[in-house]
Amino acid sequence: MNKDQLVEEVARSSGFSKKNAEKAVTHVLDSIFAALKQGKEVKLVGFGKFDVRSREARRGISSKTGEEVELPAGKVPIFTAGVDLKKALNQD
Repeated sequence: MNKDQLVEEVARSSGFSKKNAEKAVTHVLDSIFAALKQGKEVKLVGFGKFDVRSREARRGISSKTGEEVELPAGKVPIFTAGVDLKKALNQD
């Protein structure tokens, strides 16, 4: 599902206009982005947790050339699924 499909699903299931659903989805995603950028974690009970972790510099292999390259240190987003999401995915 891409963002446009998510907007359509939110509009359909909530009764919002597509324009209002687009605003809602955009504001939610922007809020998550801003919190992560500030180093905060975002917990959505039952769904999961978004967090930021630091990754140290390391050596990697270029997929194009096969040569070793230095990968700089940086921050990476992490998502951990919540209990309810895990249960929903494993129901038959």
